[in-house]
Amino acid sequence: MSVFGLLAISFVWAQKDSLGQKSIEEVVITGQYNPQSISKSIYKVEIINAEKIRNMAANNVAEVLNYSLNIMVTPDTKSGNSTANILGLDGNYVKILIDNIPVVGDTGLGSNIDLTKLSLNNIERIEIVQGSMGVEYGNGALAGVINIITKKNDSRKINLKASLQEETVRNNYDWRIRGKGRHLQNLLIGYNFNEHWSANMSLNHNDFNGYKGSKEGYKYFERDNMRGYEWNPKDQYDFNALIRYSKKTTSLFYKISYLNEVFNFYSPVVDPKSLYDGLGGQTFVSKDREYQTNRWIHQFNIQTKLGNIRYDGDFSYQSQNRKYFDYTYDIPNRQMIDKNAEKSYYKTNVLYSRGMFSNFLNNKKFDFQLGFELDHTDGYAALIAGDFFGDSVTRKIFTYANFLSAEWNISDKFSVRPGFRVSFSNQFDNQTNYSFSTRFKTSENSNIRAVFGSANRFPIYDELFTYFVDSNHDVQGNKELSPEKGYTIGVFWDQHLGELDGWNLNYSISGLYLDVKDRIEMVLMKFPSTYKYQNIDLYKSLLFSSNIDLRKDNVFFGLKASVNGISQELKSLSNTSPTDFNYYFQIGASATYKMKNWNTLLALYYKYSGAERRYISNGSGFDLGKTASYHMMDLIVTQPFWKNHFEISIGVKNMFDVTSINNSVQSSVGHEVSTGVTNLFYGRSYLARLTYQF
Repeated sequence: MSVFGLLAISFVWAQKDSLGQKSIEEVVITGQYNPQSISKSIYKVEIINAEKIRNMAANNVAEVLNYSLNIMVTPDTKSGNSTANILGLDGNYVKILIDNIPVVGDTGLGSNIDLTKLSLNNIERIEIVQGSMGVEYGNGALAGVINIITKKNDSRKINLKASLQEETVRNNYDWRIRGKGRHLQNLLIGYNFNEHWSANMSLNHNDFNGYKGSKEGYKYFERDNMRGYEWNPKDQYDFNALIRYSKKTTSLFYKISYLNEVFNFYSPVVDPKSLYDGLGGQTFVSKDREYQTNRWIHQFNIQTKLGNIRYDGDFSYQSQNRKYFDYTYDIPNRQMIDKNAEKSYYKTNVLYSRGMFSNFLNNKKFDFQLGFELDHTDGYAALIAGDFFGDSVTRKIFTYANFLSAEWNISDKFSVRPGFRVSFSNQFDNQTNYSFSTRFKTSENSNIRAVFGSANRFPIYDELFTYFVDSNHDVQGNKELSPEKGYTIGVFWDQHLGELDGWNLNYSISGLYLDVKDRIEMVLMKFPSTYKYQNIDLYKSLLFSSNIDLRKDNVFFGLKASVNGISQELKSLSNTSPTDFNYYFQIGASATYKMKNWNTLLALYYKYSGAERRYISNGSGFDLGKTASYHMMDLIVTQPFWKNHFEISIGVKNMFDVTSINNSVQSSVGHEVSTGVTNLFYGRSYLARLTYQF
């Protein structure tokens, strides 16, 4: 459908009754002075609410975002981690928040976060803002922000919810321990003591037994390098508890979260070992490794008024320790021998505080916000976690920032918000970020937003400290690297067209441009194998997207499409890559239908990711690499019964059985050897879920 066609429909339908404005709007907090209806938000915020999450039968944030347009979830089967890619930039450029504060990860705070470690058991909604938000959220918020909002209270006196979910892993399933498939259990308990005090707790268990694929599993002991898994087993437990107090203009909560994850790596190398029995007997052993991650998050939040001034403060202590131990495994006898001492692989401790003051003038037309952010991160990376300068790496970064913005409602239809942040760090030069946002209400049901924002990204461990030098390689980090700097400019138009013959139609059109300076990349310094990280590359991304939503009674249909172009300047020796834009296409669709008599819900989700092309270095020049296209689709059927206290869901995920795609964009750089293939999923799976709601 053309833009002119949409404009024509808009003109006709705008004359109709604006039914949608009478309904209760969703509320957002990301980038807001205080919770705000989505139509009045100065930023374009995408919401994935609890209803959609439940309909998808998803169990972690990675599974939900797989179907978000312009977001690619990138899994790493070696580490078990999955990170978000926005505007073509990886997880180091995307800020992950829980309840408006950044969450700790292996290598720092807020960036490169494993989305499979973020469960959905107590999630109210997920808010997504694409584009640089350095003024509001600081380092790492260069490509966008993903904010996970948890439930704080419930209208019911007692809330009890439990669920069991069983999934196949492609064609593998077995209930037994160390069997096959995926086994999930969830429990949520909430209680309102009185009108002021409430509490809740949740427990989630995710037992993924791995996927062999072309491998033969951990019991296999032929000496042909076929032992192990394509997707290694992983077992997760996470616990969350919250207590909340609210009275008049003051509310506060304390929340504690704990995660334990065990990830097993089974080596493909099998060696014989003598039994020393005098009979020439032998067994077969392999050197395996077990990783165990423990994460603690403590958060205290207070929202109150100091006279007319509104104060929102967060205080948090977070830690994540990814430990490992190596051991020798006797394969035929199924026993562990020669276990080594447990050591830290990555370790991060964070003290964090954020405070915001607003409503100084108690004026609806003009307000300004003054804020501060404090982050003390104590990080550690073992030598085995990367090829560093001869030893393990410890790094302490202290960052303090002040930010200021003002929101001026010039009229009922037009508002603007400029913003500024200055950040001070003990490791890097002072950083400044700017923003300027506007919202123009073209009609009762239409908003146009224009947004400019900037952000920076600090270098990570590998970029600073890598040191891998031998007779065949010379790959080095660079302690003199500067933070990357970037900015985005975006225009967003949202239109609600009221009701026509019982149908409600909403659509939006947007354009977003991102420009990154001092981009850090590994550069070929001397042929054939001398590489070093440098601040020399440029990166640009151009995104056009649109979506249409149709709703009538128990039927919903949504269609989204986008075109993303990427221009990147790479340098290799005296060569510079072409900087023309290479475009790729994405389309997404979702549909739900609820049968009136039975209340049966059918939910269908689809996404197509087109082929992506980028230039890569071949040592003497540049080639145009390609990442292949693929389709995804899930179908979930949900049936409530016994007065809606029970609910059963069955479905199929990844209906097109996607496992891996060809990828020649991953070049063999330094000592990293490209396989030319990217693993995305473990194929088609079937699920059944039983839920009880008190």
